[in-house]
Amino acid sequence: MRVVLAEDSVLLREGLVRLLEEADTEVVAAVADGPALVRAVTEHRPDVAVVDVRMPPTHTDEGLRAAVEARAAAPGTAVLVLSQYVEVAYADELLADGAGGVGYLLKDRVADVDTFLTALEDVRGGGTVLDPQVVAQLFARRRADDPVRRLTPREREVLGLIAEGRSNTAIARALVVTPGAVEKHTQHIFAKLGLGQDEDQHRRVLATLAYLRS
Repeated sequence: MRVVLAEDSVLLREGLVRLLEEADTEVVAAVADGPALVRAVTEHRPDVAVVDVRMPPTHTDEGLRAAVEARAAAPGTAVLVLSQYVEVAYADELLADGAGGVGYLLKDRVADVDTFLTALEDVRGGGTVLDPQVVAQLFARRRADDPVRRLTPREREVLGLIAEGRSNTAIARALVVTPGAVEKHTQHIFAKLGLGQDEDQHRRVLATLAYLRS
Protein backbone atom coordinates (compact mmCIF):
# COMPACT_ATOMS: atom_id res chain seq x y z
CA MET A 1 0.00 0.00 0.00
CA ARG A 2 1.28 3.48 -0.90
CA VAL A 3 0.31 6.28 1.48
CA VAL A 4 0.60 10.07 1.59
CA LEU A 5 0.49 11.40 5.15
CA ALA A 6 -0.56 14.94 6.08
CA GLU A 7 -0.09 15.92 9.75
CA ASP A 8 1.30 19.20 11.08
CA SER A 9 2.48 17.76 14.42
CA VAL A 10 6.06 16.61 13.82
CA LEU A 11 5.97 14.02 16.61
CA LEU A 12 2.70 12.46 15.45
CA ARG A 13 3.73 12.60 11.80
CA GLU A 14 7.03 10.82 12.45
CA GLY A 15 5.29 8.32 14.70
CA LEU A 16 2.75 7.50 12.00
CA VAL A 17 5.48 7.15 9.39
CA ARG A 18 7.30 4.63 11.58
CA LEU A 19 4.10 2.75 12.39
CA LEU A 20 3.17 2.48 8.72
CA GLU A 21 6.62 1.45 7.59
CA GLU A 22 6.74 -1.27 10.24
CA ALA A 23 3.47 -2.56 8.75
CA ASP A 24 5.13 -2.81 5.30
CA THR A 25 3.31 0.27 4.05
CA GLU A 26 5.20 2.67 1.80
CA VAL A 27 4.89 6.30 2.89
CA VAL A 28 5.62 8.11 -0.39
CA ALA A 29 5.27 11.58 1.17
CA ALA A 30 4.76 13.06 4.66
CA VAL A 31 3.68 16.70 4.62
CA ALA A 32 2.54 19.35 7.09
CA ASP A 33 -0.14 21.40 5.31
CA GLY A 34 -3.04 21.24 2.88
CA PRO A 35 -1.40 22.58 -0.31
CA ALA A 36 1.50 20.16 0.15
CA LEU A 37 -1.01 17.32 0.50
CA VAL A 38 -2.69 18.19 -2.79
CA ARG A 39 0.67 18.39 -4.55
CA ALA A 40 1.83 15.08 -3.06
CA VAL A 41 -1.36 13.23 -4.01
CA THR A 42 -1.28 14.66 -7.53
CA GLU A 43 2.37 13.67 -7.97
CA HIS A 44 2.47 10.25 -6.28
CA ARG A 45 -1.09 8.97 -6.85
CA PRO A 46 -1.13 7.00 -3.56
CA ASP A 47 -3.63 4.35 -2.60
CA VAL A 48 -4.61 6.25 0.53
CA ALA A 49 -4.15 9.78 1.90
CA VAL A 50 -4.07 9.90 5.71
CA VAL A 51 -5.04 13.43 6.69
CA ASP A 52 -5.37 15.49 9.86
CA VAL A 53 -8.53 17.63 9.75
CA ARG A 54 -6.96 20.70 11.39
CA MET A 55 -3.79 22.04 9.82
CA PRO A 56 -2.11 25.44 9.30
CA PRO A 57 -2.73 28.26 8.93
CA THR A 58 -6.05 28.47 10.83
CA HIS A 59 -6.20 24.94 12.25
CA THR A 60 -9.89 24.57 11.38
CA ASP A 61 -10.71 22.44 8.33
CA GLU A 62 -7.73 22.89 5.98
CA GLY A 63 -6.89 19.19 6.00
CA LEU A 64 -10.40 18.13 5.10
CA ARG A 65 -10.71 20.67 2.30
CA ALA A 66 -7.33 19.66 0.94
CA ALA A 67 -8.41 16.00 1.02
CA VAL A 68 -11.57 16.81 -0.98
CA GLU A 69 -9.46 18.76 -3.48
CA ALA A 70 -6.91 15.95 -3.70
CA ARG A 71 -9.62 13.38 -4.43
CA ALA A 72 -10.89 15.60 -7.24
CA ALA A 73 -7.37 15.91 -8.66
CA ALA A 74 -6.62 12.18 -8.32
CA PRO A 75 -9.92 10.26 -8.50
CA GLY A 76 -9.78 6.89 -6.81
CA THR A 77 -7.52 8.05 -4.00
CA ALA A 78 -8.93 6.80 -0.72
CA VAL A 79 -8.92 9.20 2.23
CA LEU A 80 -8.63 8.38 5.93
CA VAL A 81 -9.19 11.49 8.05
CA LEU A 82 -7.87 11.69 11.60
CA SER A 83 -9.35 14.15 14.08
CA GLN A 84 -8.81 15.00 17.72
CA TYR A 85 -12.55 15.51 18.23
CA VAL A 86 -15.78 14.46 16.52
CA GLU A 87 -16.58 17.17 13.95
CA VAL A 88 -19.93 16.15 12.51
CA ALA A 89 -20.01 18.83 9.80
CA TYR A 90 -16.63 17.63 8.51
CA ALA A 91 -17.76 14.01 8.49
CA ASP A 92 -20.83 15.05 6.48
CA GLU A 93 -18.67 16.83 3.93
CA LEU A 94 -16.30 13.92 3.59
CA LEU A 95 -19.18 11.52 2.91
CA ALA A 96 -21.08 13.89 0.62
CA ASP A 97 -19.98 12.47 -2.75
CA GLY A 98 -21.04 8.93 -1.80
CA ALA A 99 -18.08 7.49 -3.70
CA GLY A 100 -16.72 5.36 -0.85
CA GLY A 101 -13.08 4.90 -0.04
CA VAL A 102 -13.29 7.28 2.91
CA GLY A 103 -12.76 7.00 6.64
CA TYR A 104 -13.04 9.25 9.69
CA LEU A 105 -11.30 8.14 12.87
CA LEU A 106 -10.50 9.85 16.14
CA LYS A 107 -6.76 10.05 16.72
CA ASP A 108 -7.14 7.92 19.84
CA ARG A 109 -7.87 4.97 17.52
CA VAL A 110 -4.33 5.17 16.12
CA ALA A 111 -3.13 3.77 19.44
CA ASP A 112 -4.97 0.58 18.46
CA VAL A 113 -2.63 -0.35 15.64
CA ASP A 114 -4.72 -3.22 14.33
CA THR A 115 -7.84 -1.01 14.11
CA PHE A 116 -5.89 1.71 12.31
CA LEU A 117 -4.32 -0.66 9.79
CA THR A 118 -7.63 -2.43 9.16
CA ALA A 119 -9.26 0.96 8.51
CA LEU A 120 -6.56 1.73 5.93
CA GLU A 121 -7.19 -1.56 4.14
CA ASP A 122 -10.94 -1.00 4.19
CA VAL A 123 -10.85 2.48 2.67
CA ARG A 124 -8.24 1.33 0.15
CA GLY A 125 -10.77 -1.30 -0.95
CA GLY A 126 -13.47 1.35 -1.45
CA GLY A 127 -15.19 0.91 1.91
CA THR A 128 -16.34 3.53 4.40
CA VAL A 129 -14.92 3.52 7.93
CA LEU A 130 -16.41 5.71 10.64
CA ASP A 131 -15.37 5.94 14.27
CA PRO A 132 -18.24 4.70 16.50
CA GLN A 133 -18.41 8.13 18.18
CA VAL A 134 -18.79 9.79 14.77
CA VAL A 135 -21.63 7.42 13.85
CA ALA A 136 -23.42 8.15 17.14
CA GLN A 137 -23.21 11.90 16.65
CA LEU A 138 -24.23 11.73 12.99
CA PHE A 139 -27.39 9.85 13.98
CA ALA A 140 -28.03 12.28 16.84
CA ARG A 141 -27.75 15.18 14.43
CA ARG A 142 -30.10 13.53 11.93
CA ARG A 143 -32.66 13.00 14.68
CA ALA A 144 -32.33 16.60 15.87
CA ASP A 145 -32.77 17.90 12.30
CA ASP A 146 -35.83 15.73 11.59
CA PRO A 147 -38.88 18.06 11.36
CA VAL A 148 -41.25 15.15 12.01
CA ARG A 149 -39.89 15.02 15.57
CA ARG A 150 -41.46 18.46 16.14
CA LEU A 151 -44.94 17.04 15.66
CA THR A 152 -47.14 16.18 18.62
CA PRO A 153 -48.11 12.52 19.11
CA ARG A 154 -51.58 13.24 17.65
CA GLU A 155 -50.08 15.05 14.67
CA ARG A 156 -47.75 12.11 14.01
CA GLU A 157 -50.76 9.81 14.18
CA VAL A 158 -52.59 11.95 11.62
CA LEU A 159 -49.49 12.07 9.40
CA GLY A 160 -49.21 8.29 9.55
CA LEU A 161 -52.79 7.98 8.29
CA ILE A 162 -52.10 10.55 5.56
CA ALA A 163 -49.15 8.38 4.53
CA GLU A 164 -51.59 5.47 4.18
CA GLY A 165 -53.49 7.54 1.62
CA ARG A 166 -56.54 8.26 3.76
CA SER A 167 -58.69 11.33 3.25
CA ASN A 168 -59.49 13.75 6.07
CA THR A 169 -62.93 12.20 6.38
CA ALA A 170 -61.46 8.70 6.70
CA ILE A 171 -58.90 9.94 9.25
CA ALA A 172 -61.70 11.58 11.26
CA ARG A 173 -63.60 8.28 11.38
CA ALA A 174 -60.46 6.36 12.40
CA LEU A 175 -59.62 8.77 15.22
CA VAL A 176 -63.25 9.45 16.20
CA VAL A 177 -62.88 13.22 15.77
CA THR A 178 -64.49 15.78 13.47
CA PRO A 179 -63.16 16.46 9.96
CA GLY A 180 -62.56 20.02 11.12
CA ALA A 181 -60.22 18.78 13.84
CA VAL A 182 -58.31 16.70 11.27
CA GLU A 183 -58.02 19.72 8.98
CA LYS A 184 -56.59 21.74 11.87
CA HIS A 185 -54.04 19.02 12.63
CA THR A 186 -53.15 18.78 8.94
CA GLN A 187 -52.46 22.51 8.68
CA HIS A 188 -50.24 22.34 11.78
CA ILE A 189 -48.36 19.41 10.24
CA PHE A 190 -47.76 21.29 6.98
CA ALA A 191 -46.55 24.35 8.89
CA LYS A 192 -44.12 22.36 11.07
CA LEU A 193 -42.75 20.53 8.02
CA GLY A 194 -42.24 23.84 6.21
CA LEU A 195 -44.77 23.03 3.47
CA GLY A 196 -46.40 26.30 2.41
CA GLN A 197 -49.10 26.77 -0.21
CA ASP A 198 -47.60 26.03 -3.63
CA GLU A 199 -49.56 25.16 -6.78
CA ASP A 200 -46.61 23.11 -8.05
CA GLN A 201 -46.44 20.92 -4.95
CA HIS A 202 -48.83 18.39 -3.43
CA ARG A 203 -48.39 18.95 0.28
CA ARG A 204 -49.91 15.62 1.34
CA VAL A 205 -47.41 13.78 -0.88
CA LEU A 206 -44.47 15.83 0.45
CA ALA A 207 -45.63 15.27 4.02
CA THR A 208 -45.80 11.53 3.33
CA LEU A 209 -42.23 11.58 1.99
CA ALA A 210 -41.06 13.41 5.13
CA TYR A 211 -42.80 10.78 7.26
CA LEU A 212 -41.19 7.90 5.37
CA ARG A 213 -37.72 9.48 5.59
CA SER A 214 -38.19 9.96 9.32
